[in-house]
Amino acid sequence: MKILVVDDEKLLVKGIKFNLESEGYKVEVGYDGEEAVEIAKNGNFDLIILDLMMPKLDGLEACMRIRQFSTVPIIMLTAKAEDTDKVLGFEYGADDYITKPFNILELKARIRALIRRSQIQSQSKESGVIKSGHITIDTEKRCAEKDGEPVELTAKEFDLIELLMRNPGRVYSRENLLNIIWGYGYQGDIRTVDVHVRRLREKLEHSPAEPDKILTKWGVGYYFKD
Repeated sequence: MKILVVDDEKLLVKGIKFNLESEGYKVEVGYDGEEAVEIAKNGNFDLIILDLMMPKLDGLEACMRIRQFSTVPIIMLTAKAEDTDKVLGFEYGADDYITKPFNILELKARIRALIRRSQIQSQSKESGVIKSGHITIDTEKRCAEKDGEPVELTAKEFDLIELLMRNPGRVYSRENLLNIIWGYGYQGDIRTVDVHVRRLREKLEHSPAEPDKILTKWGVGYYFKD
């Protein structure tokens, strides 16, 4: 497994590199946002760790540029803990967010979880079928099942559940979902997202009032729990 670590704090990068290499990972490093994009573009990485505040190009911009050519899992590493910063990180394409100072054991656990999730998603994309618990969707046939029984979904409902299931654990704000599913030119009410999430829960959850798959991150948005 190959990981890219980019942070302008060289001692921190050295410590992360040492700890990850002791786990058997191959690690490359960079110290600014421009390096992050160039190294990511020229390397085949299984995961990237990006600092938010970096010279030349900040982590958000670097993340956004990497997303133009890669779906590699990205962890944002930052001293900022405000929810608004986390929302921005997710909207720019980050998959996870860890606040400094952090426990290296937690970082390792997040890395393992993201890489495992990425591998499962790759296998699902190859087969066209994504399954999680009682919910199964076929992305080629665009059909869904709950406990093995067919469930009728509208086109937008299917687009929404496919996006969430392809990216389990990643939190999407309502604005982000509106832009991705309905398009940037959509002029409707943002509550459209809430309505579609509610309908998906009614159709796919065992208990729509207490969902265990299509979840809300209060003050942030929605995500799918694998």
